[in-house]
Amino acid sequence: MKPLVLIVEDEAPLVALLRYNLEKEGFAVAEAADGEEVLLQIAERRPDAVLLDWMLPRISGLEVCRQIRRAPAWRDLPVIMLTARGEEGDRVRGLNSGADDYVVKPFSLSELIARLRAVIRRAQPNASEQTLRYADVTMDLVAHRVTRAGKAIHLGPTEFRLLRHFLQQPRRVFSREQLLDQVWSQDAEIELRTVDVHIRRLRKALNEAGAGDLLRTVRSVGYALDRTR
Repeated sequence: MKPLVLIVEDEAPLVALLRYNLEKEGFAVAEAADGEEVLLQIAERRPDAVLLDWMLPRISGLEVCRQIRRAPAWRDLPVIMLTARGEEGDRVRGLNSGADDYVVKPFSLSELIARLRAVIRRAQPNASEQTLRYADVTMDLVAHRVTRAGKAIHLGPTEFRLLRHFLQQPRRVFSREQLLDQVWSQDAEIELRTVDVHIRRLRKALNEAGAGDLLRTVRSVGYALDRTR
């Protein structure tokens, strides 16, 4: 999947420029125009990185960054401040608020993209350490293997992607629409009930050994990887 970058900027021409160049470099792009919207968007779909302007309507970029860092689920989310405020004191304040990097306008697009790739790379495990775990389930992203309580679990490609998505954000409830958008191709014409079919397949594979069910169905809402009952 393409890394998702959330652009938080209220200048439409700059957003259009950033979107064009980021998509050309292989990123997916989302947009937010004010501080309140960015927090809502992150809660709805966590991006791989945030490009955050300082001077925003409603909530400043500085306060947005502080709120991101205070939330346990977002604490390691890469944030690059992108602002016209270039004084040393401003840089210090931006970095102290929790930003991973600080880029002053006007900026070089190639340098910004390089910095963006660097913060995303730092936030992700090394290839040799790409392992996701929850309860007694382990997913090795390099070897493309899944085990539960040490026993191999055989999954189809879609079930593997589904489980990876759940493992990346355990206990969070995802609607069927969110799962279609984030696990399947966004332009794929797939019915919502297809999600239920693959959830059943994933649940059956995980529970083959007679272990407790880790997939929680939330009636009229969606699904979560959650062992609590």
